[in-house]
Amino acid sequence: MTALAVTDALFFERPDASLDRDGAQHLVQRALAGSDDGELFLEYRESEQIGLDDGTIRSAGFDTTFGFGLRAVAGEATGYAHAGEVSEAALRRAATSVSAVASGRDGVLSEPPRATNSRLYSDANPLSDMDFSARTELLGEIDGYARGKDSRVVQVMASIAGEWQAIQIMRADGSRIADLRPLVRLNVSVVVERDGRRETGSYGTGGRFGYDRVTNEATWRAAVDEALRQALVNLDSRPAPAGEMEVVLGSGWPGILLHEAIGHGLEGDFNRKKTSAFSGLLGQLVASRGVTVIDDGTMPDRRGSLTVDDEGTPTNRTVLIEDGILVGYLQDRLNARLMGMAVTGNGRRESYAHAPMPRMTNTVMLGGGHQPEEMIRSVKHGLYAVNFGGGQVDITSGKFVFSASEAYLIEDGVVTAPVKGATLIGNGPDALTKVTMVGNDMALDPGIGTCGKSGQGVPVGVGQPTIKLSGLTVGGTSA
Repeated sequence: MTALAVTDALFFERPDASLDRDGAQHLVQRALAGSDDGELFLEYRESEQIGLDDGTIRSAGFDTTFGFGLRAVAGEATGYAHAGEVSEAALRRAATSVSAVASGRDGVLSEPPRATNSRLYSDANPLSDMDFSARTELLGEIDGYARGKDSRVVQVMASIAGEWQAIQIMRADGSRIADLRPLVRLNVSVVVERDGRRETGSYGTGGRFGYDRVTNEATWRAAVDEALRQALVNLDSRPAPAGEMEVVLGSGWPGILLHEAIGHGLEGDFNRKKTSAFSGLLGQLVASRGVTVIDDGTMPDRRGSLTVDDEGTPTNRTVLIEDGILVGYLQDRLNARLMGMAVTGNGRRESYAHAPMPRMTNTVMLGGGHQPEEMIRSVKHGLYAVNFGGGQVDITSGKFVFSASEAYLIEDGVVTAPVKGATLIGNGPDALTKVTMVGNDMALDPGIGTCGKSGQGVPVGVGQPTIKLSGLTVGGTSA
């Protein structure tokens, strides 16, 4: 069955359905009369999460989401109404509410998104891949394997989560777009203890595919091995030094710093409102030569990828910074129209209860020509940051603070002692100009990213090669 046929069955052809497709289309046309843009976003979602701690299932949950969001856009104004049911009565009330935004106007309805036949992931529901009991047994196997690997393991936490989202978007011109989206994730955390000191390591993996990709033995064992490796490294760590120093960022997940410190500042809404540190800088050199940053929602099976965004626009490979020059922003339909720019397929929302806004998908710095070992050798005294935890960013100023969950000293061109408590402090636009070497080892994260913006969380991906920065402020804990 096609995605449209599946979603028609979910929203309009259920035995208890109180809204038919023609009736929904009529109400959408009425609600959007005089508007410049808008849509009906219908969503059905199944999600589950199972968590194990110390050999015992501590949490298990299953949830079904079913509802719609109706949006009318007139100029810069947006009317939005949503309901946790799909019924004619609820949609009629929503239509009355949002139509007020265009009252008395004669807007010119924007062209609908272009159609696409691309499919970036399977339509299958991962929650039907394996029995619930099989998933709980798997978590028990993970616990046993981790404890058997090293006698210093004192606690194991593991979780598995999956969801299947079915959406249909209806527009006033009669066009309809549907998508079926799987998403799974496996997480493992290991606590080790030696001489009264405890440290933690963690690893996660996932993407838009079935459970089999994260529950096969090779994958979950590798996840445990990596979590244990990080924990043991931290067990040997010493307090991080503080001060201005050269920093080498590892490939893959450290791209989260790029995502937060730079990516958000390239989203269209911040630049239209001129609240981004990158506002008004199109065509200007904003990074070192050799730095190219893209946002690519078209990577098959990736966590941040979408066949179409939450406005129905096919996602894109959007170049943001090319060889150091700012060449583009990430756009949804509203901000692209108001800025006179092309839509990039970055209109995203957390659920039917949220209006879309410009958001990243998979944000990546492309590789260069340097060997990672070459970068390490070039550093007299610095920090090698391999993994990151949390961080904070101010979009307007670009200032950021990020904590490194795994980092090492570089002394006389050699990676030496692991350090704990290192934070990177800087300014996103300024940091881009301090990139002096870009590695040839570009890698993507393992599929664990979630991005927050204006109270909405969406799955994202990041990636980068190893890069060297000439100087960042490192906050440390050593005296």
